[in-house]
Amino acid sequence: MASNRNNRNTRQAPRARSGQAPVRRDTTPTYRASNRRTLGSAAPRVSTVKLGDLDAASAKGSVHRARAQASYKNYQAKVVAVLVAIAVLAGVFAGAYWSNLFAVQQVTVSGVEHLTASEMAQLANVPSDTTLLRVDTATIESNIMRDAWVENVHVQRVFPNTLNLAVTERTIGATVEIGVDDGKSTETWALSTDGIWLCRIPDKDSEAAQNISPKIYEDAENVFVITDVTYGVKPEVGKVCTDESVKNALDVVTSLSTDLKDQVKQVSATSTENTTLTLDSNVEIAFGAASDVRDKERVIKQILADHPGEVSYINVRVVKSPTWRTA
Repeated sequence: MASNRNNRNTRQAPRARSGQAPVRRDTTPTYRASNRRTLGSAAPRVSTVKLGDLDAASAKGSVHRARAQASYKNYQAKVVAVLVAIAVLAGVFAGAYWSNLFAVQQVTVSGVEHLTASEMAQLANVPSDTTLLRVDTATIESNIMRDAWVENVHVQRVFPNTLNLAVTERTIGATVEIGVDDGKSTETWALSTDGIWLCRIPDKDSEAAQNISPKIYEDAENVFVITDVTYGVKPEVGKVCTDESVKNALDVVTSLSTDLKDQVKQVSATSTENTTLTLDSNVEIAFGAASDVRDKERVIKQILADHPGEVSYINVRVVKSPTWRTA
């Protein structure tokens, strides 16, 4: 029986005809179309998770959520704390601002030589009931800047009760003799180095002299005088000098080097071209316009050095053709 079953299940391979290669039967197993997989497709992957793992993952997520909520609550607490602190500080500041705390009890002034204490007090006009917290420094600075002598000012709070007015003053560059009363008399005016009319300088023995700083007279004696100004020039305190002859005279002297500038005691300013300097040695120098100042100065120094004590007049209006004469 077994042999017959084997014979039925095993088929003989067809014999090859004479002269032909033997034929081998393909023994590769065949499958039905329904069992074939499409080329390139992968079998679906199935994973399994234990119920215990799901419980652990759920617990872990709960922990993360709890931590996030705790962190957010902590952040909210900090924000609230900051807002409360700001509100408290604002309340404290508001209370201090409207109270008499840090009341201004003293006003000091620095950098002032040509303005008196009473003049500064009137200019600043600091309210008597103000405090260092409420004081309007911008208004005080604006008040002080109205004075011609003041070039710059800065109001400083010095706790607990002092207000300091730090002033930078203008300096006198020259005094100017201005004709008045139809030219029958003159007034002396102080002119700053930047061309601002500072003030009229009264006679030392006059009553008006008692109301101005002695420093003004001291400085006026140490600068040169501009004379022979054309009648009709009308200075105004705090205004810029607009007269061309006066401006040229100021520009000439302020442009000189220190050693020659310090020797100039007077400048005649009848016109720009006729501007004439007089030195302490009484040498007259026809300087002209404030151009080629360095070249003109070099020529003047050379002539004075070549003829010491002999020269009485030098003309450098045309610097390339200077002339001079001896006494």
